Amino acid sequence: MNRSCLPSFRLLAAGCLLAACAAAGAQNLRAVPVAQGLEHPWALAFLPQGRFLVSERPGRLRVVQPDGKIGPPLAGVPEVAAGGQGGLLDVVLDAGFARNRQLFFCFSEPGPGGNSTALARARLAADESRLEEVRVIFRQLPKVASSLHFGCRIAETGDGLLFLTLGERFSRKEQAQKLDNHLGKVVRVTKDGLPAPGNPFIGRDGALPEIWSYGHRNSQGAALGPDGRLWMHEHGPQGGDEINLPQPGRNYGWPVITYGENYGGGKIGAGITQAPGMEQPLHYWVPSIAPSGMAFLTSERYGAAMKGSLFVGSLKFGRLVRLELDGTRIVREQKVLEGLGRVRDVRQGPDGLLYLLTDSARGGLLRVMPP
Repeated sequence: MNRSCLPSFRLLAAGCLLAACAAAGAQNLRAVPVAQGLEHPWALAFLPQGRFLVSERPGRLRVVQPDGKIGPPLAGVPEVAAGGQGGLLDVVLDAGFARNRQLFFCFSEPGPGGNSTALARARLAADESRLEEVRVIFRQLPKVASSLHFGCRIAETGDGLLFLTLGERFSRKEQAQKLDNHLGKVVRVTKDGLPAPGNPFIGRDGALPEIWSYGHRNSQGAALGPDGRLWMHEHGPQGGDEINLPQPGRNYGWPVITYGENYGGGKIGAGITQAPGMEQPLHYWVPSIAPSGMAFLTSERYGAAMKGSLFVGSLKFGRLVRLELDGTRIVREQKVLEGLGRVRDVRQGPDGLLYLLTDSARGGLLRVMPP
């Protein structure tokens, strides 16, 4: 062998070894129940002392103790339009929660014309029995008579702004291409619900200033990447689930372009997958896996080779999927856990381990244990 090739060979060998280690480690992961008996749990946040805050879609927030004991519903949760895909959905703790006990949650809010996704701010009482100072800071417009496609994932940026994903409500999918509404959009707002400074459509006639990106369908997964940028995934119609890295002002195509098709078969619109001025997904699934929840692994609890991977839950197949990244390219997909039930949320805990919620009438909180 030419000695000048040795460094490249060693790098290649090291890369292959890391990939092999990651594959072997993933095969030995196991999901251990922490709590059972949650009613359609939707989102998970981590409280101090190893406790958990869990939202249940019918409209309840509960504290779960480290031993799995499920507490009573918290008082102070506003009325939700519970039904179909609607209800109490995502919940995240403010970055300064240890100091201010502030949290954010989104839900399907009833009102004139139907319902829509709303984002609220509240304080968790010191005795953790109720929410205090509850205030809706942002409402998706317009409200629609539908129980479908609320989106509703929240991500706080390093500079204290909030991203919120918003579904196009299914029956109004064409509105995802228009900028005078919030349907099928990602919005970026301050913690008071105001348009975030620097948003791409501020000052543009006919465009709502909260909008960050548009042409989305129904995103139930959002997470900040290692570089602080927002990643999201969204449900396709029948095939065409997507992972996107939404950039300011960009159009992600729905429903003009898609890798999916109508339920029961048949083209959507012109049946095209590409069009000028519309972004391609970083990754897509055909057939659909029905993704929900996503988290970047920043720890080495599962070995160094797994660090930096993106983990996505599947409602349809009841599995956890690992996506291996090279920068912003997804280079490999791996099924790491099967037979879990409908995986609704995926989060990394303060202990560096992954935690999952399964969506059913008696759903569970699971901890993913390393080999």
